[in-house]
Amino acid sequence: MGKAQRVTILATAALAAAAAVSPAAGGASLKAAGGGAHAESGRAHAESGRAPVASGRAPGASGGRAVRTAARGSTARAFGGGGAAALSLPPWLDCGDGLQCAKLPVPVDWSAPDGPRTEIDLARMPARDPGRTLGALMVNLGDGSTIQAVRARPDTVSELTRWFDVVLVEARGFGDRGSAAMLACPVAQPDPRRLLLAPGERAWRRYARDNAAYDDSCRAAAGPAYDGLASWQVAHDLDAVRAALGEPRLRYLGSSYGAVYGKAYLELFPDTAGRMYLEGGPDHTEAGLERRVTAQARAAERRLFAFRDWCRARRGCPLGHDDAVAVLADLRRRTPLNAGPGHLVKTRRLLAAVYAGLVPERWPQLAQAMSAAREGDAAALAAMADVAAPAPPGTVTGILYCHDFVPDVPSDPLVHAMEARLRKVAPRIGWLAARQELARCLGLPRGVAPSWPPHAPGPRNGPRALVGIGRLDVAAHPAPRIPGTRVLWHGDGSGAYLLQGVSRLRATCLRTRVHNYLVNGVLPERGASCPAELTATL
Repeated sequence: MGKAQRVTILATAALAAAAAVSPAAGGASLKAAGGGAHAESGRAHAESGRAPVASGRAPGASGGRAVRTAARGSTARAFGGGGAAALSLPPWLDCGDGLQCAKLPVPVDWSAPDGPRTEIDLARMPARDPGRTLGALMVNLGDGSTIQAVRARPDTVSELTRWFDVVLVEARGFGDRGSAAMLACPVAQPDPRRLLLAPGERAWRRYARDNAAYDDSCRAAAGPAYDGLASWQVAHDLDAVRAALGEPRLRYLGSSYGAVYGKAYLELFPDTAGRMYLEGGPDHTEAGLERRVTAQARAAERRLFAFRDWCRARRGCPLGHDDAVAVLADLRRRTPLNAGPGHLVKTRRLLAAVYAGLVPERWPQLAQAMSAAREGDAAALAAMADVAAPAPPGTVTGILYCHDFVPDVPSDPLVHAMEARLRKVAPRIGWLAARQELARCLGLPRGVAPSWPPHAPGPRNGPRALVGIGRLDVAAHPAPRIPGTRVLWHGDGSGAYLLQGVSRLRATCLRTRVHNYLVNGVLPERGASCPAELTATL
């Protein structure tokens, strides 16, 4: 490793300013980090700033109204001030796979800066030519550990080192291999797909029980860090890292749930938001639960027709030139289908299998399985709907999502009613989205509002964010409701930029335009789009 770097940032003023513009602390008792003492930390928040208000109790609150406010550049301004105590980024140390690692301590709750602390893991992939780097580009890949994902598949982001020091920033609760920052929940989260196969009230209650056990185990594992598992806190962490690195603005690439963190940063810190590329994230701008689910249902339906068009155009597709949508309708009429001695595939399993197979990477497998089912053997198709019991330990992915998104989950009868309404707009396959989506937070304490609830952000100034939206992405499309964004449509699904890197598709339309913006600040023209560059290789 080259010369170790140590950047010290004065944090007392930062923490005080964050508390002044953020929700006040108070309420539930939490174990203090590193000892047996207890610290008070809660969510009895006062309304201020530009963010909307969420009714109910935020996680860990004792009651009242939960409000998360937008703090305009508060952490950024405060980090430039003085103070007695220092928050330090230790030296970057070699940690294998061409990475250099460090940890940054941050408050569990930025609205209670004197309370318990937690640590976030960082890893740097140095620029190829340190003398010509444009500075740091922070990256979060969303689900799971970003550092471990890049270790496994460095080509996802390695091309960016042509211009930047790529700094991988873990969200709270995630960490590098062997790191204490990686929270391990003793109980893994149950797979919501199992409710597609068993839609009754009894299965709904059983899933709620299992999901509650998962939540309880994560709460116990996280201790005081549990309430801080939310995008509002992660956005503040990003700003702390930015200041620690000495960057005047945050350059950022966020994929999947990392895009939610980026959207939160845009709103909370517009004065220090730099060039960002966001792709594949769930829609945090739509407050209506059923509207979000309806958008997902419509997207799944579109994906079914995209699969049909892909199969028709692909030489050697097992369905030939037949209409895959019509083949599905015929299989549905013929249920139960034969899947081997003593095994029959009923309608629910058929639809769940096709729904699972509509991920573009599985299209060849789905086409083969549908062809075999049409010929009388539905065993391979039935297997696509199998749901294995998740192996512990679990991660906090589900906790982050529920802290950000879902309030009270409807009862099973109400979900049936929602599915009936969805059948009118997505009658073939998309209506299945409701049960799978709503099950994510089923069984968690009722009456608890998201700590950073979905909302349409207010107007903002400053650099635009570039948002990539795949026409095959089943997530709703938030970009039109995020002020100051430019949309780049493309023909692939979620995470296309990263997957193109893994596939060694370097000079694609999508990657070229993303790089042109991050490096040169040149946005694609309005209405720009890129073709399906991944599905073309299937």
